[in-house]
Amino acid sequence: MPKNYYAHGKLLLTAEYVVLDGAKALAIPTKFGQKMTVKEIGDPVIKWSSFLADGSLWFSQEFVFTEEKIGYQLEEKNNTNEEVVKNLAEILQEVATLSFHLDFQQGYEINSFLEFPRNWGLGSSSTLIQNLSQWAQINPYQLLEKTFGGSGYDIACAEFDTPIIYERNKLDPKIAPVNFQPNFSDQLFFVYLNQKKNSREAIRHYRSLEAIKKASSIAEINQITTSLLKPNLSLSEFETQINRHEEVLSKVLQTPSIKKQLFSDYKDSIKSLGGWGGDFVLATGTQEMMSYFKDLGYTTVIPFSEMIFSSKRKY
Repeated sequence: MPKNYYAHGKLLLTAEYVVLDGAKALAIPTKFGQKMTVKEIGDPVIKWSSFLADGSLWFSQEFVFTEEKIGYQLEEKNNTNEEVVKNLAEILQEVATLSFHLDFQQGYEINSFLEFPRNWGLGSSSTLIQNLSQWAQINPYQLLEKTFGGSGYDIACAEFDTPIIYERNKLDPKIAPVNFQPNFSDQLFFVYLNQKKNSREAIRHYRSLEAIKKASSIAEINQITTSLLKPNLSLSEFETQINRHEEVLSKVLQTPSIKKQLFSDYKDSIKSLGGWGGDFVLATGTQEMMSYFKDLGYTTVIPFSEMIFSSKRKY
């Protein structure tokens, strides 16, 4: 029988970018994630298949394990580029190196199933890293460090069933489950910008900025993160804090906020989530007000209750 593994997608509500330097981040797992099944097949190969949210096969590839090395020959039927297969081979190589529990000579058939469109930016990479780490019984932050890099908040979201406060600490981050279910959640919406942000490029840009500006912003961002967990937080207080958050990061990143860039005439609040300029933003307002975004061509608008994970998944 195949073994099942599951990891949640992620959204970063506060401390985007500065989470890399130890700021306290409020991060929330999503209802959409990635499932992975694994079964032994008795040959020293890995038969990998990846499926999209609509159930269609995205790509399949066979990897060969010889002399403790993962190799492959790109298959003609594969409809993805070689760079994707190369990256996956490198990740599997790290898994083989780090794990003391797997015997790659046994061979495995691995199927991976996304529950969200790949371009949504909800964590196709982080959910993969978390699932592989569960299977191999290795530290997912160590695997992340050796592959994609980043702060690791997305790895934490992949594992947890509740919102969390995340603080980066090398391979042993500080993670605290928190209660974040505001009584105005029916006025919170996630709007997809259809502009996939390259995480590595965003991190490189952030790393090039002045350290003194980044350091001075962390205390303020931490204060905002804490304020959003206040009991009986009102919508107006929430909007004040996320507007302030956008102003602080705008100064650090030397970039206009996404509201100033795209939605300057929208009367309520808009906040970037993760890399600025791509993936999802958070908008406050009523269901009727969401027509503003749809009229501009941003047709994927998801209510808070339909995006955020709120109870433990059972197989």
